[in-house]
Amino acid sequence: MNNDGPSVKATESSFRIIEALEREGSAGVSELARAVDLSKSAVYKHVQTLEQLGYLVRHGDDYYLSNRFLSLASRASERFPVALLRDVVEDLAETTGHVANFIAHEGRNGIYVVCVNAYSDSDPANTEGDTAPFHATAGGKAILAFLPENDRDLVLQREGLPKYTDKTITDRGDLERELQTVRDQRVAFDREEYLDGHQCVASPVLDRNREPLGAISVSGDISQMSGKRLEEDVTGLVISAARSIENELLSAERYRIENAPGDRS
Repeated sequence: MNNDGPSVKATESSFRIIEALEREGSAGVSELARAVDLSKSAVYKHVQTLEQLGYLVRHGDDYYLSNRFLSLASRASERFPVALLRDVVEDLAETTGHVANFIAHEGRNGIYVVCVNAYSDSDPANTEGDTAPFHATAGGKAILAFLPENDRDLVLQREGLPKYTDKTITDRGDLERELQTVRDQRVAFDREEYLDGHQCVASPVLDRNREPLGAISVSGDISQMSGKRLEEDVTGLVISAARSIENELLSAERYRIENAPGDRS
């Protein structure tokens, strides 16, 4: 984690423990201490506090995330019209036969808000709530390309360009050239840049000011998502889905404005 300002270490440590439990499902103090690189006594204090607040549940020597996080997730999702997004993403997954996602723009990363795999028994590569690095994923690049220049600079300065695979773009000049292509074509690609053997295409979802609300994407194994299939067939469907969401959101916004209470005197 790159920090360019003050942080509260205790808060940071608590969230590292929460994220470790999210990854592992359950863990004891010793396992958590190794996972977050803290002493067992320090971890014990954090998990005791989180348990007292109701955010962790203890069973034997192991700790679990409590269902209190469900209400937090529900509140967080209210910022986006999840029902609308899920309908579009499910339709896109069914039409393409691949994994389809909606990635929301939140701060330094994209966040997977909806993930759907229509035809496979396997789980999507990402799950809802996971982060999408801006520079290494198609959805992330679709968002990054349309951020105001100052915001884009701030994100890249904070997060850098960490390498995930041998194909991850780690040079700022190379990234900027690709982002210009994304702006010109309204489509972004991830060619094994985040996960080996995995490719993805995404299109941004923009607000009325042409700033990114998020991106919609389709991803799949390289054996199925490559060549014409990736760059033409699926690309057209992804762009169409992104525009469909934009149109629905603009229509809803116009309705709210036209029906807002006003001075009727």
